[in-house]
Amino acid sequence: MLMKSRLGAASPDHWSEPVREILDGLQPAADAATGQGPPNILYTIAHHPALLPSFLGFAATLAMRGVLERRDSELLALRTSLNCRSAFEWGHHVEYGLAAGIEPKELSAIANGPEEPSWSRRDRLLLRACDELHAHQQISDQTYDALSAELSEAEIVELTFVIGNYTMLSMVANATGVPLEERLPAMPEKST
Repeated sequence: MLMKSRLGAASPDHWSEPVREILDGLQPAADAATGQGPPNILYTIAHHPALLPSFLGFAATLAMRGVLERRDSELLALRTSLNCRSAFEWGHHVEYGLAAGIEPKELSAIANGPEEPSWSRRDRLLLRACDELHAHQQISDQTYDALSAELSEAEIVELTFVIGNYTMLSMVANATGVPLEERLPAMPEKST
């Protein structure tokens, strides 16, 4: 796991006017949510000015207009970040997950995977989907059939987008060395 920043934040001196407007516009909402401003990864993505607004539109659709329960999305984000060994994504999604209703004791259970006995059927299926997509880029017939009994078609489509999004963000954070803000928790070891 990379421990040092490779790329760093794009310097405000080099931001285009659209990037400046986006990042400055995010400041009040980020301050209200975390008291810390936008996450460091956005300043890394700002190195690619054309990508930043498109990515934020996609991410906002998942976060604000998604059909999955917020808790479900955060459970998917946490397991995906753990599977990808992204300390940055894990740290942020602990904060978001707790706000969405994930219990503190469930955070350690996420490291134990879908076979942890304390999970509900639905949670177990969501975690299994994370693990299968991570390992095989596919969901097995058995898991898909079980998910189909629990989730709508739109939720299944969104589930794959959420897992894919946090896989991508984990790769960006890991490859470029996005630093984890000091206030955020460290990632646990993955049990399974």
